[in-house]
Amino acid sequence: MPDEQLELPLHITLKNDLPLTLRLGMPEDAEQLVAYFEQVAGETDFLGFGSSDFGVSVEEEREFLRQYAKDPNSLYLIADVAGEIAGALSFTPGKRLRFKHAGVFGISILRKYWGSGLGSRLLGYLIAWARQNGTIRKINLVVRADNLSAIRLYEKYGFVKEGHIAREIYVRGEFFDSYAMGLKIDPQ
Repeated sequence: MPDEQLELPLHITLKNDLPLTLRLGMPEDAEQLVAYFEQVAGETDFLGFGSSDFGVSVEEEREFLRQYAKDPNSLYLIADVAGEIAGALSFTPGKRLRFKHAGVFGISILRKYWGSGLGSRLLGYLIAWARQNGTIRKINLVVRADNLSAIRLYEKYGFVKEGHIAREIYVRGEFFDSYAMGLKIDPQ
């Protein structure tokens, strides 16, 4: 993604010819985001929360978005398709001086948009943004080891497995392992 395309909102056409707008999450998105997360959590077991335990109020989400907006090293992206939140990505940097060069991201996409290229668009934007940011030098994530489509996407963008975490996730009476993955933004 060329640097000149980093200005938001960014208008893109997905593989299925649907118009996508990438934009920053704002405090006024809080109510719609809470509903989005409750929906997406019910569509997959690959997230760190289920539909019954998202546990974030609209006001808490609004404050969360305010904090993201204040920090130039944080990013909260919303993928909007025809007024519907179709996906979201958040990147949170380390808070202490020794860790502020790196951060972790989370991504979620409504099931009906899986395979549309939406995940690639969100991830591509994050990486381009991090390269321009000037502070961020490493992007980290944790992914369930059996989420093969997500792992393929991350590897396509250069992420490498850096660790294996046994029995990290417990869903419906079953334990799942996860991988820690990372992408160095610069060669140093």
